[in-house]
This record gives sequence, C-alpha cells and structure tokens, in this order.
Amino acid sequence: METSRGIFISIEGGEGAGKTTVLNAIRAYFEAQNCAVVCTREPGGTVVGERIRETLLATDQAIVPDAELLLMFASRAQLTQTLVLPALAEGKVVLTDRFTDASFAYQGGGRGLPVSKIEALENAFVGIRPDLTLLLDVGVAQGMARAQARGQQLDRIEQEQTDFFQNVRSAYLALAEQQPQRIKRIDASQSPEQVVSDVLAVLAAWQAG
Repeated sequence: METSRGIFISIEGGEGAGKTTVLNAIRAYFEAQNCAVVCTREPGGTVVGERIRETLLATDQAIVPDAELLLMFASRAQLTQTLVLPALAEGKVVLTDRFTDASFAYQGGGRGLPVSKIEALENAFVGIRPDLTLLLDVGVAQGMARAQARGQQLDRIEQEQTDFFQNVRSAYLALAEQQPQRIKRIDASQSPEQVVSDVLAVLAAWQAG
C-alpha cells in the first residue's frame, strides 16, 4: 500500500450485529492517531445514494432480485467515485457500514443470484475492495431480536424470513473463509464492550502487520 493512500475499512454483518457501535469506536481509534476519517454507509452515503436507499428499503413495493442488485450497485458506483476514491487519494481513512460484500451476502446468498453476476458488476462499476473488512457475526435469532428491540419500523429487507437471513449469514461466513487476509470475523454475540475490544485488537494487529 502506498503511504500517501488512505485506508479503506468496511464493517459487515446481518441485522442487529452492532455495526454502528463498532464504526463509532473505529472512528475514535483513528482520530486518536490524528487521522482524517470519513464515515459512510451502504446503500446511501451520497445524495443520490440516499434516494436509492429510500427506494430499496422504505418502499412497500416488491423489487425483483435483479433490480435490487442493480440499485445497490448504482448507489455503490456513486459512492465509490464521488466519495471513497477521492478521500483515499487525500490520504484519509474511509469507514463504511457495508460495501460490496453485502451484495454477495444479501443478493447472492439471500436472493440466490449468481456470484458471477455480482463479480461482473463489482469489476465494471466499483473496481476496489476494502483493505480490511470486519465481519460482525451474530446468530440470526439474536440479531433480529436486537433489531426489533430498537422499536423502529423494520425496513423491507429486515422483514424477510428467517431462512433468508440464515443464507445471508452463511454467505458472509463463506466469504470470510475464502478471504481470511482481508475479512476478519468478530463474535458479535458478546456484549458491545467486548465486541469493540475485539475489533480494536484486530485493528491494532492489522496495522502492526
């Protein structure tokens, strides 16, 4: 990695995994090192992306899997070209709540779309993967209980059936097995404090390595 280039880290996981808590902790970790940090999310992160997010998550209309995948990549292309790549070029740390791995998990594992189709879109319209991905892994029942405990209305994807989320989790774990250098699994069934502690330990080891 060139020293002038920034650091790109994604946080992945299913519903109720605690991604927001971890993202805030990582931001504080890097800010304590006097790094400029940019935080974003998927889908969303830009004006265009947030409108796509509303279409994807807030609608009560059925969206066919192919359309869902293309909308995800439309948001991701906008985010990558207008925010991620410019920030990295300026040497900043970019933290994102989900990135392309989420499409392999949700549209691939959950919807059953071919991995080759997702890879083709990734190569054509994104062309970058995070330097480090933290996979917050929690059982489906525990994760959904946490999501429901927030007291907020569940979005279109959060209303899916248990089998869907089991397939998403399996796809995430398969990705971690395939790419152990980049994707680090964190046991997110633990207390938030322990999860953050484990994440920061992984970060420190990754920086030292």
